[in-house]
Amino acid sequence: MNIKIWARNLKRDVMALWLAARDPRIPPLAKIVAGATAAYALSPIDLIPDFIPVLGYLDDLILIPAGMWLAVRLIPPPLMAEFRLLASERLERPVSLWAAVVVLLVWIALSVLLARHFFN
Repeated sequence: MNIKIWARNLKRDVMALWLAARDPRIPPLAKIVAGATAAYALSPIDLIPDFIPVLGYLDDLILIPAGMWLAVRLIPPPLMAEFRLLASERLERPVSLWAAVVVLLVWIALSVLLARHFFN
């Protein structure tokens, strides 16, 4: 498979999960997994920053594909096909600001804990 096609399909599936998380026909657990995965994938801030050697990319290589795999398995196939079609039609990529805020708050909390540990 061509890498460009694979990347386009990955973007489409992230958008499809974002749409699925907001659909009332989706079971609650699937909504949570789909929403969390899409929010993290669309977040401008990573849990582990990419500039940290090796670890920075592990979250992108493990967390996002694992979340997508689980979410796609939890969503009924006819609905997932519908969401993929809708996602293909969308031109804009949404940005999850809520996920960015959560990740930023985690980093601030860790920074405060480390500062307290080293300066007390």
